[in-house]
Amino acid sequence: MVTSTTPKLDHRPSRSDDRQPRRVGLSQRLGRWDVKISPYLYISPFFILFAIVGLFPLGYTAFVSMHKWHLIGGQGEFVGLENFTYVLQQPNFWKGLRNTFSIFLLSSVPQVFIAIVIAAVLDANLRAKTFWRMGVLLPFIVAPVAVSLIFGKLFASDSGMINSILGSVGIDAIRWHADVLASHVAIASMVNFRWIGYNTLIFLAAMQAVPRDLYEAAILDGANRLRQFFSVTVPMLRPTIIFVVVTSTIGGLQIFDEPRLFDQAGQGGADRQWMTVTMYLYEVGWGAQKSFGRAAAVAWILFLIIIVLALINFSLTRRIASDGAPKTGKKKKR
Repeated sequence: MVTSTTPKLDHRPSRSDDRQPRRVGLSQRLGRWDVKISPYLYISPFFILFAIVGLFPLGYTAFVSMHKWHLIGGQGEFVGLENFTYVLQQPNFWKGLRNTFSIFLLSSVPQVFIAIVIAAVLDANLRAKTFWRMGVLLPFIVAPVAVSLIFGKLFASDSGMINSILGSVGIDAIRWHADVLASHVAIASMVNFRWIGYNTLIFLAAMQAVPRDLYEAAILDGANRLRQFFSVTVPMLRPTIIFVVVTSTIGGLQIFDEPRLFDQAGQGGADRQWMTVTMYLYEVGWGAQKSFGRAAAVAWILFLIIIVLALINFSLTRRIASDGAPKTGKKKKR
């Protein structure tokens, strides 16, 4: 008798089905969190410090500018944009704005050109390079008070050394403390004296980063030193020049020490001929008015002006960078 046997199917779950889902241990979770969170923790001190010393004062100044806030009486009633309207209607504010831009242009523009030239000289093969490079930075170390006192005596209208030199060559004495343009030139000379050396070292560091192969190729092509400077050095310094221009713009619009100490009164001249915006801010907040609300409004107006100029610099930076970048075009497929 023949019997047929059919294989029985085993419906038992396999070993893989018997395994339970593996639980992630606490140490592994901590390791994953460490990878994800640690980079943010490392950079958090900068943002925390920036929020404390940067964003909070900025926001608090905006809050103060919306109130009648007296130096002695403290916070008053909410006035909205009344402080801004008052400031924009004052002639001294517009004088300060004019003087600020005038001194800024007379100092920052020559400052960049002179710093590049001095950096090119220091980049050459000179004896005692370290001595000359340290000597260029010495004016930056001198306190602004000392610089202002020295230059105030040099540019004195009656007994100043500058007028004595001009008189020896037959030029009439210049009223450095009375004429608007003359006072701006004198203050700009103080700013240039302090900051040219600082910017020179920045340009010198950028020049030393330029590949020497470019200069060797220019020499083989027959370019002299002047041609190398304009064809190799200046184009390679384009990002550094933009950086120096931006920082000089921000610092030039906030100038305070040099014009404040140009004379003994510290009021910006009898007719406010060299009073800057920051000096007007100080006068409104700590002068006769003692109005912190109006002073905060001046600070915010100056901040908005700096933002506008920063955006203009940013757009010019992108345009200059796009013009200097090599243009590559894709060929159309036939």
